Amino acid sequence: MVYCIGHSIISPLGEGSQANFEAVQAGRSGLKIYSDRFADVEPFCASLFDTPQDFVELCVRSAQQSVVSLQHSAFSLASKDTIFILSTTKGDNLNLLRPAQQIAAHFGNPNPPIVVSNACTSGVCAQITAMRLLEAGLYQHAVVVGCDLQTRFIVSGFQSFKALSPEPCLPFSEERKGLNLGEAAATIIYSRERLSVSGERCWALEAGAIHNDANHLSAPSRTGEGAYQCLMDVLQGVKKEEIGLIGVHGTATLYNDAMEQTALERAGLQEIPRSVLKPYFGHTMGAAGVLETILCAMAVEKGYVIKMLSGFGGVNAAIRLKTEC
Repeated sequence: MVYCIGHSIISPLGEGSQANFEAVQAGRSGLKIYSDRFADVEPFCASLFDTPQDFVELCVRSAQQSVVSLQHSAFSLASKDTIFILSTTKGDNLNLLRPAQQIAAHFGNPNPPIVVSNACTSGVCAQITAMRLLEAGLYQHAVVVGCDLQTRFIVSGFQSFKALSPEPCLPFSEERKGLNLGEAAATIIYSRERLSVSGERCWALEAGAIHNDANHLSAPSRTGEGAYQCLMDVLQGVKKEEIGLIGVHGTATLYNDAMEQTALERAGLQEIPRSVLKPYFGHTMGAAGVLETILCAMAVEKGYVIKMLSGFGGVNAAIRLKTEC
């Protein structure tokens, strides 16, 4: 078990985790139609920042916000006992390592940062990486930063797949037409020790699993095999009725939603409440697993939360959190 000691979300819906949580509670969505954001790209529906953001600066801001409540503790972003892990699918103009190095260097951290880029599961896989490093005793703290910004390359690529919805997405609906893209940066700081922070509710990362069903380059398994195996792994040690919420991927694409539903039914979890956040933030790619984990943990006052994701190449991942630890 490793403990969350700080977190932050920066998205078109607001600055800070609490602001974003309240926006979702109020039913506010960042999705809108963009007709001239990128040259030679058809109009698309997404959640984007009003002005273009600098990738590294956005990540640094998110990481800085996540430590505000820790200013009077012994924790330091510059410590050799702290490792930075960047979750991203495209990085800064397709450069993955350099921005991670720049983020760590900004805070004076001496350790080579780690980049986790594993399609849409990156944010959950990065948290599993953090858990493994901390449980192995290699570091005391891990700063997991997830971020992606949309570009002409990304939008036109998804359009070529015919995967984008021309209107706000409808996950798990029979009327769903595809996904919406989004932009965000989110940070979670994990620690081997629970640091007492006034006014902060504690939650911990207890288990994680990654499976690849090797089904297809871009299509998910029709039987949900990889997602099912992940769910069965993270369910070990707890009863199904103790699970308060499942944060699904919920892209609103035809086959991914069907795959997740199949996996949930196979695992006997179809009746458990689920969190679907893409209609508010769009698909934030490398930030999704971090951002959605934070909001799911904030939504459950006491009990267990499961966060699951799937991605291109047949990869699947899931984690189990315990709130009020």
